[in-house]
Amino acid sequence: MDAIITVKNLVKKYGDIEAVRDISFEVKKGEIFAFLGPNGAGKTTTIKMLTTLLHPTSGEMIIDGYDPVHDELEVRRSFGIVFQDPSLDDQLTAFENMEFHGVLYGVPKILRRRRIGELLKFVELWDRKDGLISTFSGGMKRRLEIARGLLHHPKIFFLDEPTLGLDPRTRSHVWSYIKNLNEKEGITIFFTTHNLDEAERIAERVNIIDKGVIVADGTPSELKKKTSAQSLEEAFLSLTGHAIRDESVSSMDAMRQGARLWRR
Repeated sequence: MDAIITVKNLVKKYGDIEAVRDISFEVKKGEIFAFLGPNGAGKTTTIKMLTTLLHPTSGEMIIDGYDPVHDELEVRRSFGIVFQDPSLDDQLTAFENMEFHGVLYGVPKILRRRRIGELLKFVELWDRKDGLISTFSGGMKRRLEIARGLLHHPKIFFLDEPTLGLDPRTRSHVWSYIKNLNEKEGITIFFTTHNLDEAERIAERVNIIDKGVIVADGTPSELKKKTSAQSLEEAFLSLTGHAIRDESVSSMDAMRQGARLWRR
């Protein structure tokens, strides 16, 4: 199966600090891929580079045949993204947030309106389509962000802690829909999560990054076998010596920068 994401010898430095240290990996087209790492490991920095929000210090990246550094617009059209922190406009309604995203990505009006209806019904927000985002709960906002990210039929869907703050029923519902999209439409899923049970159940393949270096690559079963672990959480601890934690670097800055870039 062809790779839709290829990363070779990727490095990102902030002064003397090397946040990402010569990493290489591939994500196959149509794969459900988990990118896991403890606090400050470099996973958020890597995602920012893949999604055109940061330029690498050195190395190569190819996303759906395009270079994120030189082909920003083409790369952005290839993916949808759900940031860990909220990225909705609180002064707009749910429908208006979806409509703006569809217009921004050039989704034709008839298709746009149909997709908005389908997706808002899926995340159980159709009856709140005219409600201001400022009145929504955290879980409602997360569900809307997932719906918005799927509106333009992306080939790759980046999800940074996609089910954070959701109740178990909604979390299960969201993953069922995402897996269905993956199976029926071949959308590649690239996600991070602090929930290793979730990663073990959902991911077809896992990369573990620690201190800017990829320390493991394989299926959950392969990683457990390699470390003689009973769970992915035990394997993770064995490989890194750390418990996984939420990334300390906020993705809000990435969201704001991305919003400015995409509005050009």
